[in-house]
Amino acid sequence: MTATAISEVIITNEVGLHARPSVKFTKLAKTFPCTVEIATSEDGPWIDAKSIVKVMGAKAPKGTRLLLRAQGEQSTTAVAALIALVERGFDEGGGHGDPR
Repeated sequence: MTATAISEVIITNEVGLHARPSVKFTKLAKTFPCTVEIATSEDGPWIDAKSIVKVMGAKAPKGTRLLLRAQGEQSTTAVAALIALVERGFDEGGGHGDPR
């Protein structure tokens, strides 16, 4: 039986899931061997969280409930890591400017 992990998180950074957060999100998702998908509604569509184009296309602003689903090896770890990234505001320092 294949492991599946499903959870949700609210996007709290000021600018939502725009370019930089999408890059960070997909880079992290790609570090796991499992499939990872996101949706902004339980009815879908579920999109590949490892595709920058698809993640940016979700156009999820601040306050969006982001659903995460992973299937396969390390699925639970992947979902937990991605939720932590979202909860940290994508490490953008509150969404104000580029923290580099």
